[in-house]
Amino acid sequence: MSKHGNATSTTDGTVGRHPQYDVFADGYLEHATNSVYNAHYDRPACLRLLGDVANKTVLDAGCGPGLYSEELVRRGARVVGFDQSERMVELSRQLAPQGDFRVHDLADPLDWLDDKQFDLVLLALVLEHVDDRRATLAELRRVLKETGALVVSFQHPTATWLSHGGSYFDTTLIEDKWSLGWDVQYWRTSLEQTSEEICDAGFLIERIVEPLPTEEVATIDTETYETLLSKPGFIAMRLVPR
Repeated sequence: MSKHGNATSTTDGTVGRHPQYDVFADGYLEHATNSVYNAHYDRPACLRLLGDVANKTVLDAGCGPGLYSEELVRRGARVVGFDQSERMVELSRQLAPQGDFRVHDLADPLDWLDDKQFDLVLLALVLEHVDDRRATLAELRRVLKETGALVVSFQHPTATWLSHGGSYFDTTLIEDKWSLGWDVQYWRTSLEQTSEEICDAGFLIERIVEPLPTEEVATIDTETYETLLSKPGFIAMRLVPR
């Protein structure tokens, strides 16, 4: 998703309790189905880090409209998903009817899920919208099997710093307007702080991927293709319990 560069920022406020994607859920599904940043950049990176999902139980946390869940089901996974947006959950049920979806806020404990229930957990492009990231990651650690892995992706902190300025090392609440006119808020944190939050929650970072666009992007959007070959947009990690 491309963004305007004139966002304001503040160190006050919260993000996670506001289901901001709910108001443009249908438009987001239409956009993300084939957009460069979603279909040809983040989803391929996350799916590679998840690996073979056949016959595995996967939690899609902050599942959005179900695009990742749809592909996971197609690859043979048993998928459970949730999102704080009621409309996103409705869309997920339509897109991946074999999955089990419900409305739930990542800010709340996952008290409807058992300990060590899942082989894999996916948290794609959600972490930056969470206020208490340590608590959320710790809950995902609780429901993950000891032999499992959590794949997480989020906006690259360097990219947001280059777009919005300020101190790279400050935890900053960004108020942004994306190019389709959608108003969003998210946290920008340094890579060091995010890594500390991950470790505090009981994970080790097994792999870090700064993805490159698929070659197909060169025929879809040459400008974005060239940009992503030289400047990171997102970052993805595979985390394992420690």
